Amino acid sequence: MKKLVLIAVVALVSFAANAQAKISFKAETINYGQVAKGSDGVRTFEFTNTGNAPLIISDVKSSCGCTVPKKPDGPIAPGESSTIEVKYDTNRVGPIRKTVTVYSNADEPIKALKIKGEVLAEGKSVLEKTR
Repeated sequence: MKKLVLIAVVALVSFAANAQAKISFKAETINYGQVAKGSDGVRTFEFTNTGNAPLIISDVKSSCGCTVPKKPDGPIAPGESSTIEVKYDTNRVGPIRKTVTVYSNADEPIKALKIKGEVLAEGKSVLEKTR
């Protein structure tokens, strides 16, 4: 009887160890390109849970206060997709080079995403070359 219980416990633990969430992003970098000062700074990172367990994103942090990420509410089931919204403050003129860090229960628990681009000063056209 003890052997049967031991085998059942080992089988249950090994099954639980094989169940794993996996996060797969459509793109790990968003390029804003050249945008006008004060323009819409909201972009989204699209991802899918390609694992076989629910994906739980516990936190999403940015490298500075000029970038505000928003994580999805609740777990993402296997095979389901969702987004992480990022809002960059486009009132800050100059280059954009920021990191958004995603914390989850996925097989890769910490994932770094990037945003890049340039916010042009007022009066500059996105069609003009800036140097």
